[in-house]
Amino acid sequence: MIRVLVVDDEEPFRRLLDRELKRKGFYVETSPDGETALALLKNNAYDVVLLDVVMPGIDGISFMKKISKDSAMPSIVVLTGRATVETAVDAMKHGAYDYLSKPYKLDELVIIIHRAFEYRQLKIKNRLLEQELARKESMPEFVGRSRPFMELLALIKKIAPTDSSVFVQGESGTGKEMVANAIWHYSRRNHGPFTALNCATFSENLMESELFGHEKGAFTSAYQTKYGIVEVADKGTLFLDEIGDMPLNLQSKLLRFLDSGEFRRVGGNKNLKVDVRVIAATNKDLTEAVESGAFRQDLFYRLNVINLTMPALRERKEDVPELSKFFMSKYGKKMSKDITGMTAAAAAALNSYDWPGNVRELENVIERAVILCDSSVIGLEDLSISGTGKSKKEKPYLSLEEMERDHILKVLKDTGGNQSKASQILGIDRKTLYLKLKKYGIEQA
Repeated sequence: MIRVLVVDDEEPFRRLLDRELKRKGFYVETSPDGETALALLKNNAYDVVLLDVVMPGIDGISFMKKISKDSAMPSIVVLTGRATVETAVDAMKHGAYDYLSKPYKLDELVIIIHRAFEYRQLKIKNRLLEQELARKESMPEFVGRSRPFMELLALIKKIAPTDSSVFVQGESGTGKEMVANAIWHYSRRNHGPFTALNCATFSENLMESELFGHEKGAFTSAYQTKYGIVEVADKGTLFLDEIGDMPLNLQSKLLRFLDSGEFRRVGGNKNLKVDVRVIAATNKDLTEAVESGAFRQDLFYRLNVINLTMPALRERKEDVPELSKFFMSKYGKKMSKDITGMTAAAAAALNSYDWPGNVRELENVIERAVILCDSSVIGLEDLSISGTGKSKKEKPYLSLEEMERDHILKVLKDTGGNQSKASQILGIDRKTLYLKLKKYGIEQA
């Protein structure tokens, strides 16, 4: 059954769609505003959202912006009585699958809902296939020659052929999932799946269903049996990221699964068994969580058979130059720029910085520098880290949209506001530049 969420501030319209779509065989829930809809999406899974654009508080466009980064984002069909070409373009630009103007025929809406559902299913399958192919075809590329890093690599190759549980500890941005992926690649299970679950992204009820699956009728919206991620990972490796955020009640069920390989789907009474190797990771100090009662001691000991501690980048600063070179090459190719190196001042700034965000922060800094660099050599002025002459209040790194806006402003300034010349330098046409200026609120001369 296709799960539909109707988001509209007009109560008669919500009631009408709720009644008619249920009559057509859909599961339907309604929301009077964007804020309520966001709360529903956090705790429930929907296939299609029917969304009004003009609403009080969080409007339709803002709603789409907030959920656009969610890989499980439902298909969006925009419905509005105030249709303009501009709102239609804006909605499609922010991820809407389709756009309908009120009034419309119910049969037409039903067809679009089915198409939106099929489109989402294809996107999910395509993403899973791409991830699986990428994992199978490409070995994680480890960069660095420092002693802590080489010791870590040697340990990975030593423990990979075993079936023992592995516990990976380390600060955010140190590459814990990449290490888990490498263990799978070197293991005897690399013919099976590598499946990852982030324990911080689900509520307790949703996480149990995601992990162990559920039977048809287990709860109100369980219209069909769902296989849990432990079943999907059978004969392969299951990576549980942010294990420290797993709800306490679910920890006992995970412990039983680790001990016996057996589990029950939510709402089921039959014991099922799979053969899965578990790798868990966290950026928290679980010994403190155990002492405070937030994490089960027996589960901690069960997971901690083999312990890997990821060194922070500040503990292996001799790897910064090689990592920087790797990221310069990566993003230079991606952005079709010939970046040959960096100035001595820029290199010194990178080496003297402590990197609280670790390798992920370094990657973002280099990506931004490649975008902003006007020559083949990255200079100090292209870096966005403290101690490079930038404001201390500036964020360690910017979003891609912020970088794009800054770069457009710089090109416009250098060309004296000449949009034709600026669009040529940016490699886009005048129309695209016009839309970007409007998007970022840049006044046009």
